[in-house]
Amino acid sequence: MTLPQRVSVITLGVADLERARAFYEALGWTPAIVQESIVFFQLQGQVLGLFGRADLAADQGRAGADLGTGAASLAQNFASEAEVDAAYAAALAAGATALKAPQKAFWGGYAGYFADPDGHVWELAFNPFWPLDPDGTLSLPEAQ
Repeated sequence: MTLPQRVSVITLGVADLERARAFYEALGWTPAIVQESIVFFQLQGQVLGLFGRADLAADQGRAGADLGTGAASLAQNFASEAEVDAAYAAALAAGATALKAPQKAFWGGYAGYFADPDGHVWELAFNPFWPLDPDGTLSLPEAQ
């Protein structure tokens, strides 16, 4: 069997679950499931989970492991530069740390980065070569 080419759940380890939940709610996100040690947000075809770092390490079979952040980034694509700017401003207003203000990118698009309160990095981008469906779904164009 080969593994399906998909991601169903993205789980972020957080230092303070209530602070992390409050941050994502300040972005306008609504939790779908809230439990004592984890919060789930329904995304478009995926789920984002916030899980206390110690609990996440234990769940992974690595109790006591020091889970880091910042070695990967999550991204949201938008239909315009103005939408990127608005999303970036909303993230900063919600308590994000500015990493790189949105700007023209070398690859022909427009992008910026922020970190959530736990240091998880998010990219906000407009890519004119990757059009979005009306609902925001991104499908890569066929190779040319």
